[in-house]
Amino acid sequence: MPKSRLLNYRSPACALFLLLVLLSFPFFPPTPASARGRVTTATREGRLIVFDEAWQTIRERYYDPELHGVDWEDLRARLRPLAAEAGSETEFYSVLRRLTGRLRDAHTRVFSPDERFDWQRPTYISVGVSLREIAGEIVVTAVERGGEAERAGVRAGDALLSIEGEPITSVFARRLTEEVGASTDLATRQQAAARLFKGARDTFVTAVFTRDNARAGSRSVRLRRVLQSRPPALSVQKSEGFPVVAFNMFVPEIASELMRALRKGELRGARGLVIDLRDNGGGHAETMTDIASAFLPQGTNLGEFTDRAGRVSSAPQTRAAMLFAADAVAEFRGAVVVLTSTRTASAAEILAAALQETRRARVIGEHTCGCVLAIRRRHTLPDGGLLDISEMDFRTARHTRLEGAGVTPDELVSPTRRDISDGRDPALERAIRILKGNGEGEKRKG
Repeated sequence: MPKSRLLNYRSPACALFLLLVLLSFPFFPPTPASARGRVTTATREGRLIVFDEAWQTIRERYYDPELHGVDWEDLRARLRPLAAEAGSETEFYSVLRRLTGRLRDAHTRVFSPDERFDWQRPTYISVGVSLREIAGEIVVTAVERGGEAERAGVRAGDALLSIEGEPITSVFARRLTEEVGASTDLATRQQAAARLFKGARDTFVTAVFTRDNARAGSRSVRLRRVLQSRPPALSVQKSEGFPVVAFNMFVPEIASELMRALRKGELRGARGLVIDLRDNGGGHAETMTDIASAFLPQGTNLGEFTDRAGRVSSAPQTRAAMLFAADAVAEFRGAVVVLTSTRTASAAEILAAALQETRRARVIGEHTCGCVLAIRRRHTLPDGGLLDISEMDFRTARHTRLEGAGVTPDELVSPTRRDISDGRDPALERAIRILKGNGEGEKRKG
């Protein structure tokens, strides 16, 4: 089986993808390798070369030959003149994103030469706060420890009122029009909230927050936009005696760390655990398969990837040995609860769906991203930019299509603004109650 990765659509959290095989189909004469890097979007001719190659490569390689019903010829006729007259690289790539955005596909994305994206260590601009929409408000869900926002008094649970004097409702509405590439409406709104502070690195922005939603209680702060990275991370914490395992992406070192914890670390002998995928944007499909193998019997079907002709390109199954390490899979036979959110994407959605469909775990939380397509390889554009194209669809072992739908939890549990202010985690609390109930049932049965 070819080695593969899955891509998540996202903003900080995200653009992780599946790499499988090596084909591209340029329609226009490809730029000779010796000339690559000499094409520049600083010229009209260069902009048209790049635009035409992106347009045609998508048409030839996209997993859906019908391109979701988009009139691709008409779109080219409308956007190509805008690309030709773009006044800067930023403006030109904005036109290309309008092209990819019409597909409403989180995986099909374009990056300028300066945005070379390393999915295993993504970088992003941040002012030190995480945001999400709750009941019509934009709420701070986390504040970076020791950062400017924390020193200025911003706290989790605060509501954002304005940015640079503009009401947050209008800023949010504008960001929503820019997030045309998200796979679902929920994902679109999540991305828009996450990118409210986007801007140039090391610039400052003034924002107004409130703790009680009353203007008299508002706080104006000046924050710097800084570049941050998001390396792979796994944590194991305890909640009322049960381990809670959280990891943000599927890479081999995460799988190895989890297996060590199951074999001789904090997870050994646990009668139940929580797998927290609420901040997991995806990663290696093979790593996801390794991790799934710890919880499901060997040979369990995890689903199928199919190409534009409907052929099965990959059908991952659980196994006895890890692919990227010379170790046997460590089996966990206790009770499992999985936590999900709208930030749960791609490979994380496949894992959640597999554990749910086999009734190996209960899924608690929110609908997942619905961002489960795959690409074969990244396409390098003539100017050095990168183009990711979804070349494969995915369906679960029960033939459920996750793209555009996501995983529906067994129980929907969402935090309120008050929960966040008070430091409560209602989804985790419910997960622990389920694990406690499972243990008590076992004792009664015995």
